[in-house]
Amino acid sequence: MGALFRRLIDDLGLNQARLAAVLGLSAPMLSQLMSGQRAKIGNPAVVQRVQALQELSGQVADGSVSAGEATDRMEEIKKSQGGSVLTGTGQTTSTGGAPTVRRVVREIQSLLRSVAAAGDIIDAADALAPTHPELAEFLRVYGAGRTADAVAHYEGHQS
Repeated sequence: MGALFRRLIDDLGLNQARLAAVLGLSAPMLSQLMSGQRAKIGNPAVVQRVQALQELSGQVADGSVSAGEATDRMEEIKKSQGGSVLTGTGQTTSTGGAPTVRRVVREIQSLLRSVAAAGDIIDAADALAPTHPELAEFLRVYGAGRTADAVAHYEGHQS
């Protein structure tokens, strides 16, 4: 979890206190999560805010959301009470049903990016390409590509 929170801090230009406030956590609780002293978040609304911030972080990274818009969205995320998640378009999606494709893709991207930098993922994809081209493509698209491209890839591979 520490890597995830550090990435959110870096990508969104926050400090720990501000991230804690947006998530609805105390600063000590966030610190415990980041250091590994705590392993999970028990409040579903906080988990939903983390997911919304992950999506926002990706949109800032791919340039589809400006820093000013990100600040406004973080305030909306902070005010959210759970039960729905604010999407990048300003629409909400129910968290009780199936997750959206974009949300699934962001989870995959987040996981890959939490274990390796984009350059390392590309290097791994290049090494795998001769013998495992489909796996190499997966790594390139989800590990180092844009979210929109990963969504298209995901949708194209669903039967």
